[in-house]
Amino acid sequence: MKNIKLLAVLLLSVLELESLACTNFLITKGASTDGSCFISYAADSHIRYGELYYTPAADWTEGSMRTIYDRGTNAIRGYVPQPPHTYQVVGYINEHQVALGETTFGGRSELIDPNGLIDYGSLMFMALERSKTAREAIKVMADLVEAYGYGSDGESFSISDKNEVWYMEIIGKGEEKGAVWVAIRIPDGCVSGHANAARIQSFPLRDGKKSITDKDWKKLYKPEVEVIYKHDIISFARSKGYFDGKDKDFDFSAAYAPTDFSDARICDLRVWTMFNEVCDGMDQYWDYVTGKDLEHGRMPLYVKPNRKISLSDMMSFMRNHFQGTELDKTQDVGAGPFGSPYRCNPLYWEYDGQKYFNERAIETVQTGFSFIAQSRSWLPDQVGGIIWFGVDDTGSTVYTPFYCSIKEVPIEYRVGNGDILTYSDDAAFWVFNRLAHFKYLFYNRVIDDIEAVQHELEDKYQEQVKGVDNQAVMMIKNGKTDEAVAMLTDFAAKSGANTVRRWKELDNYLLVKYLDSNVKQEENGEFKRNGHGYPAKPQQPGYPDSWKKQVIEETGDRFKRQ
Repeated sequence: MKNIKLLAVLLLSVLELESLACTNFLITKGASTDGSCFISYAADSHIRYGELYYTPAADWTEGSMRTIYDRGTNAIRGYVPQPPHTYQVVGYINEHQVALGETTFGGRSELIDPNGLIDYGSLMFMALERSKTAREAIKVMADLVEAYGYGSDGESFSISDKNEVWYMEIIGKGEEKGAVWVAIRIPDGCVSGHANAARIQSFPLRDGKKSITDKDWKKLYKPEVEVIYKHDIISFARSKGYFDGKDKDFDFSAAYAPTDFSDARICDLRVWTMFNEVCDGMDQYWDYVTGKDLEHGRMPLYVKPNRKISLSDMMSFMRNHFQGTELDKTQDVGAGPFGSPYRCNPLYWEYDGQKYFNERAIETVQTGFSFIAQSRSWLPDQVGGIIWFGVDDTGSTVYTPFYCSIKEVPIEYRVGNGDILTYSDDAAFWVFNRLAHFKYLFYNRVIDDIEAVQHELEDKYQEQVKGVDNQAVMMIKNGKTDEAVAMLTDFAAKSGANTVRRWKELDNYLLVKYLDSNVKQEENGEFKRNGHGYPAKPQQPGYPDSWKKQVIEETGDRFKRQ
């Protein structure tokens, strides 16, 4: 008991470091260009290392136990029994194309159970190991927290399979074991998103058809079911004094995670950026998401887009820094002379007794890894599920494809190849981080070079996947499933190695081109020489006029030449 309570204290301190940290987008098959279900996830943390987790399928004898590690500290929380069989998981997608993402919304701190065994990370991984569908994953998670207690604060989950996309919010019950939760199927043809704020407000209550509670699990797989929730979600809120209205007016967010300025400006604003790209009329929510009016204009959980969403769109969504809005991070004084959309941490800061914040965009320096999970119903599971995985911040990552059936993760992305405190020259995380520092120093000079190679690789992989899909499907149809999986594993190895090799080449190129704040001249794809073997005189672009003006305004004639 004492150790678990100490762990809860440690978890709270880590959550303070990782708060307001992640962003997810959810795309249903009817809203995508090719019928894929997509979810994206950015794991934004100052201690999270970018590596691709891998757990092979396994059979377990009776009495086998699974160790539960705390996602924030890696301390052992306890043990739970293994089922007879667990499924293979690559990153956050399993062999049946079920995928999971998360963001922490926090909510009422008194509802964290100090004795809860299962934290949000263990909940995700066990759901992937034990589920063939998104609906089954919801039940697995609900059953686990009911049996062993939920030891994290409020959490939102994206849950997808090859046919459906669901959104789930969960929060503990304090000293009482278990949790209250609600899961909503995103209607086909719609898109959703979440970014560290509770998004579920009111929802249809139990009618035995479209909306059921955990007392109706037998109806879980009926296709007409669109809402599933814990049967005491309202009565528990009443008992705690969080809600006293009529059941039909119950609002999950208002009861368990009341909205404040940060929920709007720091969190929901990130969701708004994607909605604004694909849906008309989003200006009506501007005052809310910028924190000017917290009483009105909350966005709906999902919207119907005005166009179909592609894989490339998903990659673009994850690279947003408020381009095209008055909050564009490359345009304010914090961008510095080189137009950087990045800001030094911490997120919140003080000056002269006043409290301030840095704009929190989707694209941020502390991303350990991010992914886009793609599930495709028209393909065999071995081929249909792909995790497009990238390390370091989303603005300069490369989303590289890894099929859900691969039998080995490439060494460049493998767990154990370096860590957040151990440099490894061939680990993708460190290779991408080294290059990113050129961007942090000279953003508007180097970003075009970075994006050119980024698109070169991502476009090539998307094209290659089409051919690999066809080849693997033919092999499976001919009874050569093992050979198909071996081919997909080999494709992953080559793709991972190619990404890291090409990024090292780009890193070397940027070092030469931008050495000492100069810019080397180029001609026909090579650095230019002067005709006698010496380098041509480099360009020295210096600072932009906006920066010069600011220096003069602050220093007067101090630097004026006589």
